[in-house]
Amino acid sequence: RMGDLGYFDEEGRLWFCGRKAHRVQTENETLFTVPCESVFNVHEKVFRTALVGVGKAGLQKPVLCVELLDGSTVWATVRDALQKLGEQHAHTGPIQTFLKHPSFPVDIRHNAKIFREKLAVWAEEQLR
Repeated sequence: RMGDLGYFDEEGRLWFCGRKAHRVQTENETLFTVPCESVFNVHEKVFRTALVGVGKAGLQKPVLCVELLDGSTVWATVRDALQKLGEQHAHTGPIQTFLKHPSFPVDIRHNAKIFREKLAVWAEEQLR
């Protein structure tokens, strides 16, 4: 009822997967923000990532928006490394599009809440 998604594993632990409104629904599967982003956020040059869907729900293209720690980092090198990271996991394998963003749109009250709706519009514009 609160709009959050998660599940209980076989040991009874609760795993948070993100917000229902932020899931990415492709033709073949549904991707959830938190499990996908956690794979990419471990890269040493990445500040944070945000998974967004471009297109109509059920036919969305998953796009990983990336905010780097250091602006002088060579994007092509990081992008290639992120693609290889994603290919190592079944739940991130479908993500093939990576876009570098200078500074995610966030709620001014707390820098952690990313405005994914705005980021999805930006990603769609970048892909045109």
